[in-house]
Formats: sequence, C-alpha cells, structure tokens
Amino acid sequence: MKTVTPNKALLPALVFAALATAIVSSLGMLLVPSISEQFNVDIATAQWMLTVNLLAGAVATPILGRLSDGPHKKRLLLVSLSIMFIGSVLAAAAPNFPLFLTGRALQGLSYGLVPITISIARRYVEQSKMQPAISSLSVTVSSGIGIGYPLTGIIAGLFDYSFAFWFGAAFVLATIIVVWRVVPAGPDTQAASLPFDYLGTTLLTFGLGSLLLAISEGPKWGWGSLPILVLLVFAVVILTVWVLVENKLDHPLINLRTLKQGDVLLANISAIALGAALYIGMSVSSLVAQAEESTGYGLSLPVLWAGFVIFPLSVSSFTANRMVRILAKKVGIQIMLPIGAIIMSLAGTLLWLLHSALWEILLSMLVFGLGMGASYAAMPALIARSVATQELGSSVSFNQVLRTVGSSFGTAISAAIIATHAGLNGEATATGINMTFMLGALLCIALGAALLIHTALRSSPRTYSAPLRVDS
Repeated sequence: MKTVTPNKALLPALVFAALATAIVSSLGMLLVPSISEQFNVDIATAQWMLTVNLLAGAVATPILGRLSDGPHKKRLLLVSLSIMFIGSVLAAAAPNFPLFLTGRALQGLSYGLVPITISIARRYVEQSKMQPAISSLSVTVSSGIGIGYPLTGIIAGLFDYSFAFWFGAAFVLATIIVVWRVVPAGPDTQAASLPFDYLGTTLLTFGLGSLLLAISEGPKWGWGSLPILVLLVFAVVILTVWVLVENKLDHPLINLRTLKQGDVLLANISAIALGAALYIGMSVSSLVAQAEESTGYGLSLPVLWAGFVIFPLSVSSFTANRMVRILAKKVGIQIMLPIGAIIMSLAGTLLWLLHSALWEILLSMLVFGLGMGASYAAMPALIARSVATQELGSSVSFNQVLRTVGSSFGTAISAAIIATHAGLNGEATATGINMTFMLGALLCIALGAALLIHTALRSSPRTYSAPLRVDS
C-alpha cells in the first residue's frame, strides 16, 4: 500500500491550483467585444481568442494527464503553471492580435491542471479523505468560473481588458509560489517510469484539433463548405487510426480499454452532454444579460455587472459539493450523477421558459450550479474507483477533454441556431434564444432520464457504495 504523510496544507494548495484554471478560463467570453475594439478586428475574428485557447487546451490535457501518472508530478504542475504565466503576460501586453492569440494558446494549458492535481491528491492525500478531495478538485473549476466571471467583468469594466489578463498572471504567479512551497518535492517513487506514446500523441493532436476546429468554425464557415468537410473527414480518419494504434500499445497515451468499464463510460458520456448543456446555459445567459432591451429579451447590463449573472452558479456548485460528501456515504457516489443531471434539467427548463428578468436567470444559474456540483463531483470519483492508479491521470484527463468537446458542441450548436434565426442586422432574436435554451434543456432531460433508467436496471445496489480503490 502507498505511504501517505499527512499534510493539511496540501489539499488547499491543490484547490488553489485548480482555481487558477477557472480564473484563466474566465478571461474569454466577456472580453470578446473589448478585444475586437482594441485590435480593430471584427467579432468573428476576435472569437478566435476562444477557439485557439480551446484547441490548445484539448491537445494539452491528455498529454498532461498521461505525464501526471509518472514520477514528476510537482515538476509537471510547476512547468504548466509557468507556461500559463507567460501566456497571461503575453496576452496582457501584446501589441498586436497574433501575439495576443499566442498568449491565449499558452493559457490553454490551464485545462490540463485538474488531472495533475487529482493525480497528486490520489498519491499523497490520506485514503479516508481521497474521494472528497477528488470531488472538490473537479468542482473547483466550475465553482471558480462563477467567481472569475464577475472579477473579469469588474476589472474590464473599471479599467480595460489588459488589466484582467494582468490579474490572471498575478494569480498564476501566486499559485506557482504556493505549489512550490506545499506540494511534496522530488520524484514519486511509487510511480512507474513508462515510455511516452509519441505516435498516439501526434495522432490525437491532429485528429482532435481538426475535429474541434471544424465544430468551432462550422457556424461561421458553413457546415457544407469544403474546409469544414475536409476537416471533419480528416478528423474521422486520424482518430480512427489513433484508436487502432492505442489498442495495440502496451503503454498508450490513453488506455482506451479502461473507457469500456461501466462507471468510466457513464462519466464520459455525461461529460459530453453536460458540457454542452452547461456552455449553452452560461454563454446564452451572458448574451441575454448584455443585449439591449430593444431586442425583446435583453437586460442591457454593462460588462461590469454582466459577469455577476454567473456568480450564483459558483455559490451553489460549492454548496452541492459539500452535500455530495454527505449523501455519497449513504447512497453511493454513482447515484449523484443522475441526480445532478436531473437538477440540471430543471435549471435548463427554467432558462428555457423564464429568462426575461434578471432574477429568473439568477435563479436558473443557482439551480444549474447545484446540478453541476453533484455531477462534476461524481464523474472523477467514479473514474478513480474504477481504474488503476497508473491510469488515473490519463483517464481523468480524457474525461476533461470530453467536457471540452461537449462545450465545443454547445458553442457550435448555439451559434448555428442563433445565426439561423438572426435579425436583419445579424443580431440574435428572441426565437433563436428560446430555441437554444430549449435544446440545452432537452439535452439534460434526455441524459437524466437515461441515467435514471440505467441506475434502476442495475441488479446489485452494492455497486452504489463500492469503496474507492487504492492500488499499491
């Protein structure tokens, strides 16, 4: 069995590192109009600040996840944070748009921090506290976004966009100091030094990058356009080859065989669906908050206050994480996933039917956070109890990638619906907003129903309370 030296400061330090992901992730959606004006580019071009960050994160996450299974966990975390710091400084001080995009790409490594922190927690946190620790780290990002959005709005509203990125750089620098001082130093002697899968990494980079680029740019370039079709075909071919290669390797980048296990499969399917639904709810709610009242649905909030629309999500997701710790001991962690999906279904339905007043959106975000806190706490815990320690980082990172893919689908679907039902000047209409909210609600309802049916069909209730496995 592994030897763990109690360190009360370790989990707070890891949570602080995961929170850096949320802070950096918040430096996006609200700032697109400011970036468009600053660098004199149109809105569609400015949105590349979201696309390039997403692409870099999707590629970096599985790589960092696999490396986190190795012996140099602290070094990997510090290097990743250092690159994020450089990216934040570059984005804040960039004199032109290409350099700004370079900074945003470097910030994309933030998506891979959570798998690293979970691997460190799995290795060094006491067994009795491990499941709550993993759940807390998973929910921290979502909870932190609810804090990061208001902070971004306040800073950008009072000053300008660059101050928001300088704040991100300062937060990452503080995180580096905390990790350097608290996380155990030296190589993990219990971790195996395995050969790195360079071929699998290359194939996944091109395959996943092409897929996400097609999804992100499809609404702008046209789904039937030649570039999008070429990207989609290329992605399918490369990812198919990647699957074949990974199944033949002894030490692949991602052990696809573990993804067939029931709990892991449930977590991964849920990651895609809930990632899409959550992004639809957050992005369209932000759009409604900032749109003019003359549109018939807008609330005319300035950027200073628009970020606060997401704040209730942070409060309730944090609360839900604490509730999960108590309920999971009684009913098992697995049941929390369908419960979370059903609560998110309620939130999506509220947004669909009620979004003409600020209190309605705030209430929906509050309910969204409860469901998200339960679901996102359950997913990594289910994975952690189903895979060996040496596969944890790559398995959790792949789940994180699927959340990102789901968010990309949410982005593409909402953009396509809004573009199809645009007004005379290309602005979003009430019909497009309603249809987008409806889709997000139906997605959550379908997933929640499927998870409930699956739970009801399980023959042994003991599977709900299976203990978290810790490999020696």
